[in-house]
Amino acid sequence: MEQTALTQKAIDLLMKLIAIESFSGEEDKTADAIENWFRNFDIPFERIHNNVFAKNKHWDDAKPTLLLNSHHDTVKPNQAYTKDPFYPHIEDGKLYGLGSNDAGGCLVSLIATFTHFYASEDLNHNIMMVASMEEENAGKHSLRGLLPSLPKIDVAIVGEPTLMNLAIAEKGLVVFDAVVKGTPSHAAHPNDNNAIYNTIEVLEWFENYRFDKTSEALGDVKMTVTQINAGSQHNVVPSQVALVVDVRVNDAYSNKEIADLLKSEAPCEIKERGLKLNSSKIDKDHPLVQSGIALGRTTYGSPTLSDQAALTCQSLKLGPGDSTRSHSADEYIYISEIEEGIDLYIKILGGFLAP
Repeated sequence: MEQTALTQKAIDLLMKLIAIESFSGEEDKTADAIENWFRNFDIPFERIHNNVFAKNKHWDDAKPTLLLNSHHDTVKPNQAYTKDPFYPHIEDGKLYGLGSNDAGGCLVSLIATFTHFYASEDLNHNIMMVASMEEENAGKHSLRGLLPSLPKIDVAIVGEPTLMNLAIAEKGLVVFDAVVKGTPSHAAHPNDNNAIYNTIEVLEWFENYRFDKTSEALGDVKMTVTQINAGSQHNVVPSQVALVVDVRVNDAYSNKEIADLLKSEAPCEIKERGLKLNSSKIDKDHPLVQSGIALGRTTYGSPTLSDQAALTCQSLKLGPGDSTRSHSADEYIYISEIEEGIDLYIKILGGFLAP
């Protein structure tokens, strides 16, 4: 199919997806719509839960595999919306609707790109397209849960809005629960071990702590106290204060190294909730990245988390749209961004997949 017509069909698919509620874990109807795309192009596909995936026509087990992945679940619309989040419509070149930017534009652009290359012969990689579920809540049926059912992946493009620039690294995430202890008492009595006052010094420690290793692509590790909770009534000094600490990890550390450091150095009890969301990266000299650079795309490190965290292979975050619009009110993506996205995806893959 001619590229302009393929692009229009991708935009039509995005408008269908926007009109369907697809909160994490409730994506069955958007999965149906994606299935219909593959049926209409006579492309065999599989579905596990609400993950829909397909292989290129001339799959060869002897070749390495390129994964194209983006998600079709959304967060719930926030209360600041002034437009119907499920009414896809175009104003001044902007397609409005929940999930248009994060990550519907990326998803339909990758599906169109996969369709463009589906029947190509003599590619140097297999191509697998995965439209995945539960990305927004990192659910058990998300890409992480699907991967054991897929062939080995050697390199991946994860579709998230990057203005079609090349996010060659992505910060990981570890969330910690910390506890600052003290002596409980009646508020009317002297107490030189007040857990709330003890927290002042602990908060200053978290604010001022610096991790030694920095990263060319991702900069420093960023640690932020994001929640604090203590006390039950006005006349009781609590026995402890609970903190939540958000740590965005660069590619100079593993999540376990961060956890070990904080458990040995923090001036309070601290425990990680999990270590699975590691940082991601791809070598700047990787042929996939070089194909994008040759087209004038810039490289950078992304501070936001995506399904890249589920992958152990090298992976590139790349897609139309702007990350700053994600989870915002009256979400939108420019039609021109989708047109450019499909065009650039095809050109980047064309350079990378050539025999």
